[in-house]
Parts: sequence; C-alpha cells; structure tokens
Amino acid sequence: MRPRTLWTTVGVTAAVVVAGAVAVPLVAGSSSVASAPASSHTPSASAAPAVPHVGAAALAALPEAQYSAVIGGLMPFDHTVTADTVFRLRADAPLFGAARTTPVARFAAVDFLRQPTTVVGLERDGDWELVLTPARQQLPSAAGGAAAAQTAAWVPLASLREVSAPTARVVISTAAQTVSILDGGGHVVHRFEAGVGTADTPTPTGVTGYLEQRYVDPAQGTGDHPIQLTSLHSSAADEPYGGHDGGLIGLHWNATTSGAVSHGCVRLDADAVAAVNALPLGTLVTVE
Repeated sequence: MRPRTLWTTVGVTAAVVVAGAVAVPLVAGSSSVASAPASSHTPSASAAPAVPHVGAAALAALPEAQYSAVIGGLMPFDHTVTADTVFRLRADAPLFGAARTTPVARFAAVDFLRQPTTVVGLERDGDWELVLTPARQQLPSAAGGAAAAQTAAWVPLASLREVSAPTARVVISTAAQTVSILDGGGHVVHRFEAGVGTADTPTPTGVTGYLEQRYVDPAQGTGDHPIQLTSLHSSAADEPYGGHDGGLIGLHWNATTSGAVSHGCVRLDADAVAAVNALPLGTLVTVE
C-alpha cells in the first residue's frame, strides 16, 4: 500500500483514504467575526461562572480546535451519550476547559472544507454549553498508548445558533463487527457488517463522537462513496497509518467489510456508506 499523504489545497474538497484510514485536506483561512447577539434560547438558572470577555486579538491567537490539533487544555471525554443538540457558530468562538476561567482554544466558524462548522452540544449550564471537539487533548505516545479518543470543552452559549436535535445515532460494535443506525427510541433500523481495527491499531471503544464532515475522493480507492469523518481519534497510536492527520477515525467504503483488518477506521459496503451518508452532520457515533 502506497504511503499516505496530507496535502494543502485551496478550494478543493478532496481527501486521502488508504489502508482503512482517513486524511483530510487543509483549506487556507478561517473566519473570525466580532461578537454576535446571544442565542434566543433562555438558559436555566445556574451557579455557573460568568463568561469572561475574550478580545478579538486574544481569540485569533488561540490554537484552532481542528482535527490535527493537540490542545492540552481540552477535557478528555471518555464515555458514551445518546442525545445531542447541533449548533452552528455565529462567529469564531473561544473554548474553555473545566475551570472556565481562561480560554484554551477556539472554534473556527468555518471548517477545513470552508463549510459552516458543525458543533455538537451535550449539556447546558447557565450561559455555557458543553460541546465535543474534533481535536486531541494528548497524543497516545504521551499517554502510554491510552489517550482519550474524544475531547470536550465549554463554549459561551451566545456564540452558538441551534440547528437541530438529531433523531438517529450510529453505534459501532467492534466485538460483533457491525455498524447499526438507531432511531430516537433506540431501535435498530439498519445494521451492516463492518471491518474494524486490528489488535495493534484498534478502533477506540467506550466513547461517543460525532459525524464531523464528509467528502469524496475516488482517486484513493473509495470510488464515489463519501468518506464519513468522525471527531474520534486513535487512542493507541499518534499516526497509526502515517501522515499528519491526527489518527482520525472514519467510516468509508472498502471491498473488505468484516474482520479486524484496519488501522482503526471502519470499513463498510456501499449500502452502509449510503445509509450513514443520509444522516446529518452532528449525528452521534458511539463505539462499543
């Protein structure tokens, strides 16, 4: 299998997938906009800390919480959830760690494909929303091969515009080697065979992420089947497939759709990819 590459392009939405792994393009530029009015959603009464002011210059200087970033101030998120709310950003927004006193990163209002960034919220606390992020908190090499596959942070509620509350979710079983789509009541509506990570490069388990983005790259052996990029990362290796894409976990088409065969990504047939592709971005993805 030829080496994986990560490259930079402007205005091209393509990606590289090799050996059951995902690499994504970088698109130059992101949006940083002045503060916008607060959301019309009224938060419940809370003893949550007040939201600190973050100036435009300070915001722009923060590291962007994107797929290849490692940001120590983010919070490891190592459990599963079954419900979320999807938001868009009104502008670039600061992200805070557990103390919520000093920003540790920023969300860009547009993502690496120059599309509105999908933000997944899990918990409301006063003027704050707990959200999942696509960045890492720590590399596996610094964590004894057991880094968090998913991270979270607090974001000011006024930075967010609510879009939807997904009614379906994806559950990946590494033991059964299946991918299931569940409805809002927790009932399985679709189930497909899946190839998962090997013992040396396992698909991370016991965690929930979300569908972050999708794109097509027929040049890399996935045909016209969209690659489904999640916010999850390999817990076991910094770059299990080489390259510089942050050990991303994706769901994508492959001719082999069973067994422990990948570097951590999930291999699906055409029907399975189509079913996942029909779900909105922000849909939860749980691996068990």
